[in-house]
Amino acid sequence: MQLSQLDFPPELITVLEKTGISNLNPPQVAAIKAGLLQRQNLVVAAPTASGKTFIAELAFLKNFLGNGKTVYLVPLKALASEKYHEFKEKYEHIGMKIAISIGDLDSTEDWLKKYDLIIASNEKMDSLLRHNVNWISEISLIISDEIHLLNDPSRGPTLEIVLTRLRALTN
Repeated sequence: MQLSQLDFPPELITVLEKTGISNLNPPQVAAIKAGLLQRQNLVVAAPTASGKTFIAELAFLKNFLGNGKTVYLVPLKALASEKYHEFKEKYEHIGMKIAISIGDLDSTEDWLKKYDLIIASNEKMDSLLRHNVNWISEISLIISDEIHLLNDPSRGPTLEIVLTRLRALTN
């Protein structure tokens, strides 16, 4: 499906065209139809390389255009670094301020308040929540990459508490 066939805001179409995207695949179209751009909560389960990351990008771009703050949660520092570099290259030129937070687990990182997209490891976000950082209430979109890890005995409990607390503390 082509972007022009969807009911996208003109600003979003412009941003997407600049990244070389003109067609969406079936899972992406299904997410749009399920309310992705109308702030509906979604769980996207699709095969590897089916475009799940781009679904997340559509969500955080729409959020950015509405002056929202997004937290993009990942389970591994390496994945956080990969997403940080990928998104920075694709979206920094449109004015999106992108940060990564994976370091010292026991810090407040107040500097993150000024960023539009914060890529954080699940463990780092847990630490930030325990420190009651003052910008948490400003988050308007939460994306959890690798959500299937909820079932992992070593990582699942941290992810579950992070998502539960974020949902309670954000709009």
